[in-house]
Amino acid sequence: MLAFVDNSSRKIWVYFLRQRNKASPMFKKFEVLVENQTGRKIKKLRNNNGLEFYKKEFNEFCVTQGITRHKILVRKPQQNGVIECINETLLERARCMLSNANIWHRRDFWA
Repeated sequence: MLAFVDNSSRKIWVYFLRQRNKASPMFKKFEVLVENQTGRKIKKLRNNNGLEFYKKEFNEFCVTQGITRHKILVRKPQQNGVIECINETLLERARCMLSNANIWHRRDFWA
C-alpha cells in the first residue's frame, strides 16, 4: 500500500502496489493527477528510508520538478506521525470490513 497525504488539507490518496519498485512510477502519475486537479505543484516529499524512493532516476526527477526531499530517520515513526496514524486507520478498517464479510481468510481480497 502506498499512501500520499496533503499536509495542509489532510486529503489522502491510497494506491495498492504488488511490488515496491512500482512506487516511483506511481508517484509520477500521482504528481500529474494532483497538478491537473489543483493547478498547484508538489513542493516537498517526506518519506521514510524505504529503498523504493532512492533510485538515481527518481532523485533526478525530483530535482527537475523542483521537489525537495525530506527523509525521516529509520525506525522513528514519530517524525511522520500523520501517515502512521492513517496507515493504522486504513488497516483497521480493512480488517473490519473483511471480518464482517466473513472473508478475512481469503488471500485474493487482500490488496
